[in-house]
Amino acid sequence: MKLHIKNGRLVDPAAGVDEQRDLYVAGGRIVAAGRAPDGFEANRTVDAAGLAVLPGLVDLAARLREPGFEYRATLETEMRAALAGGVTSLVLPPDTDPPLDEPGLVEMLKHRARQLNHAHLYPLGAMTVGLKGEVVTEMAELTEAGCVAFSQADVPVVDSTVLLRTMQYARTFGYALWLRPQDPWLSRGGVAASGPYASRLGLAGIPVQAETVALHTLFELQRSVGARIHLCRLSSAAGLELVRAARREGLPVTCDVSANHVHLTDVDIGYYDSNYRLEPPLRGQRDRDAIRAALADGTVDAICSDHTPVDDDGKMLPFGEAEPGATGLELLLSLTLKWAEEARLPLVQALHRVTAGPAAVLAAGAPAMPACGRLSVGSPADFCLVDLDARWRVGRDTLLSQSVHTPFDGMELPGRVRATVVGGRMVWEQDA
Repeated sequence: MKLHIKNGRLVDPAAGVDEQRDLYVAGGRIVAAGRAPDGFEANRTVDAAGLAVLPGLVDLAARLREPGFEYRATLETEMRAALAGGVTSLVLPPDTDPPLDEPGLVEMLKHRARQLNHAHLYPLGAMTVGLKGEVVTEMAELTEAGCVAFSQADVPVVDSTVLLRTMQYARTFGYALWLRPQDPWLSRGGVAASGPYASRLGLAGIPVQAETVALHTLFELQRSVGARIHLCRLSSAAGLELVRAARREGLPVTCDVSANHVHLTDVDIGYYDSNYRLEPPLRGQRDRDAIRAALADGTVDAICSDHTPVDDDGKMLPFGEAEPGATGLELLLSLTLKWAEEARLPLVQALHRVTAGPAAVLAAGAPAMPACGRLSVGSPADFCLVDLDARWRVGRDTLLSQSVHTPFDGMELPGRVRATVVGGRMVWEQDA
């Protein structure tokens, strides 16, 4: 299949490009940008006048709920939602049921994804058996099965000895550990960020120290071992300062934040709206502003959707009892564009955090994986066509995800994906 995308505004953050160029695709790869290769004859030509041609988004945290939670969502529904949001590469946390702690489970999941022939799926292997934090998994076998790194998802490792041994294992073989820093004792029972607002609502709080104490532990162990760590969904200004210090020290650390935390604060919870029940919890405006500043200056490498489908039964409960999580795959691009508008950032700089930035995080831990998040010649032809001027309203009738619970319900957002290409194939079109 040879594809010619003409008259589009090509935006490639990896190369710092933002200009009108035609794009030429053959054999599942980009073969030229600007001028057609000699003898190129397209099987299909798409007029992208008025549209931006962006690299496919790379989402570092997307729970697709298979296996084990198919009543909440399935690979088919969520990967279609990903394509509608311009997301072509997804990283899957290991907290499925059962957890991804055996090669057979990973191979089955990869096989299911290949059958659907949609977006690229990159599973994270469970760091410990059953995510119980007691016995380190066979990381080498899980890597052979297709895991790109190892994680505990939202389940902390209580025993620091196990954490140290895991780092030693990962360091020996060059694996990366993806960890969400949260002290299990300081966060136990909490459902909102500690502070005046949680106190007024009578909600059990999670203090900032739950994040910073965990970060101190991770960095102290990392200094002695040297393992590569990716910090998932940081939420506090104090935590980001610790990351800056660790980087100045030369520790191999990357980090991401969720799109929810780029825009929202604890006061948005309002009158116990369970759509705002998230992990980590939403914090104050100072923390939100610090997240935006860290994204702008490069301290934070990526914005992820933290897509966590929750059904009605899990959300139609009092705030403290509701299940944490929100749908986000279809919102990731629009929320990034909204941040760029509000922060008055160049489009290339903002989009870097959902394309080349997360792609670099993946490549650092799994150098053998295919390149993604870029539009350079020779790269896989994974991209989307976006109407940057379009506005759309988030709601049950506009989301394709099986879960429609999001704190942005009813909000008007910028940017609408018109078509998505994966491996040189037009796999989703808005009017299809």
